[in-house]
Amino acid sequence: MRHLRRCVELATEALEAGDEPFGSVLAAADGTALAEDRNRVAFGDRTRHPEFELARWAAANMTPEERAAATVFTSGEHCPMCAAAHGWVGLGRIVYVSSSEQLAAWLAELGVPAPPVRTLPVREVAPGVVVEGPVPALAEQVHELHRRCHGDSPS
Repeated sequence: MRHLRRCVELATEALEAGDEPFGSVLAAADGTALAEDRNRVAFGDRTRHPEFELARWAAANMTPEERAAATVFTSGEHCPMCAAAHGWVGLGRIVYVSSSEQLAAWLAELGVPAPPVRTLPVREVAPGVVVEGPVPALAEQVHELHRRCHGDSPS
């Protein structure tokens, strides 16, 4: 839960910096946090997702064996782009707070237009990756961040 809480903190930092609320932590097999990042798409590069950045970091800094034993913790389930990067780099397990299905429902209720890329569960993009989530204990916090991001925050 400690890494997932940090993901929510990073998502909050992203929102406070004017970005969409997503955050991720890459942990070694022993649970040590190796790298973390938050969404950075606000300035026009829609590929600057934290999960994609962590896959790049892992490819440059970890052996294939270390990558396979690692876990990516994240505030939201990987999008198809990030799931593909995760699979191609050979990272291990993914643990997410909120699912892509939850996010799609939340954005629809807020009237946010559908993204240009279809939302798919990680298992459909990278079927060999072990995926765990959602985590109900933190999902409402992530839901609130998306309400704040898209202008429908309760007072």
